[in-house]
Amino acid sequence: MVANGGTAPRKRHDDDAIPGKARLRGVRGRVGPGESIELDTLIHHRMRLGIISALAANESVSFNELKALLHTTDGNLSVHARKLEDASYVTCTKRFEDRRPRTEYRLTASGRRALQQYLDHMEALIQATRDTMGK
Repeated sequence: MVANGGTAPRKRHDDDAIPGKARLRGVRGRVGPGESIELDTLIHHRMRLGIISALAANESVSFNELKALLHTTDGNLSVHARKLEDASYVTCTKRFEDRRPRTEYRLTASGRRALQQYLDHMEALIQATRDTMGK
């Protein structure tokens, strides 16, 4: 993308250096100089975080249950669930129940690990921010 002046805008950070990761500058005293907290942007998106959180709390969740829980459309849920499936964070099983299609999602072991790491990073960031604000 080129700005009005004919030059490309400068990047503020090297966020694109790690695909799927957002680099956050550390809060003073928590992360060493030059280090950063990396958030998994695949999980960080509101809809995908909702999907993966619902699956972490339940053995499996149907497409319709997720749709109602997240107040979203079929298309929106499908797109975000597919991204999680492509990353091997969730599995999708399709079958028929009383002649009606039923799609169920389950969280994989790698999805559970990714969520735990994401939560650890968010908790560290929140705690570091609170510590800094309290000084």
